[in-house]
Amino acid sequence: MLFNYHTHTKRCHHASGEDREYVEKAIQDGLQILGFSDHAPYVFPKEFYSAHRMETELLEDYANSVRSLAKEYEKDIRILLGFELEYYPKFHTQEMEFLKQVNPDYIIMGQHFLRNEMDGQYATHKDDSYLTAYVTQVLEGLSTGDFLYLAHPDLAGFSYSEACIDTQYRRLCEGAKRMGIPLEINLLGIRTHRHYPNERFFKIASEVGNDVIIGCDAHQPDHVCDVDSEKLAKDMVAAFGLKLIEKPIV
Repeated sequence: MLFNYHTHTKRCHHASGEDREYVEKAIQDGLQILGFSDHAPYVFPKEFYSAHRMETELLEDYANSVRSLAKEYEKDIRILLGFELEYYPKFHTQEMEFLKQVNPDYIIMGQHFLRNEMDGQYATHKDDSYLTAYVTQVLEGLSTGDFLYLAHPDLAGFSYSEACIDTQYRRLCEGAKRMGIPLEINLLGIRTHRHYPNERFFKIASEVGNDVIIGCDAHQPDHVCDVDSEKLAKDMVAAFGLKLIEKPIV
């Protein structure tokens, strides 16, 4: 692995380690590019608090830390400032204006909720209508042109009818391919034995011809170069003949 664009920090309240530790681990393991993409602080109405992302007042602290490390270690590695962002339609325009204050190098989409965190629901469900809504919201978000790639694209799971799984995930893959958006094989899912990345989804992606990218989804420094999980991801690439992106895209 020469690059990773999916790296969190302790600011999101469910990761650990200092920013510098992530950088030094990446250098130790031979990465050429490390992109930080912590869960973006979100501009919600004042009465709502999100417990799994940094507070809005930490935006500049995050940006300053990443950019300072980028300068300090510029002879050893290229460090980028990014975010993992949900697409919430009624907040998105305001949110993008907020993030532009620090001029990020890229943003990846990591969709976990239908509608939004305030009045929506986590994306996994058993009703076919939820997967349909998830795919519709993801494709609408990708069509804004604001996102570099789609993280854990199969997060919504597989507790739906067979026909819905094939139809909706194929619709997602076809839409992403049409827009030139890569799909992530997520190493956190492999590391922690989650329902993603799922072979059924990536078989569809292979049939559609999507580009795929490996993302560490690191929540602690040791996750930055997770060789064992990377090997399993590449086994999936080989098994389905997936089109793996092997050169930097930022």
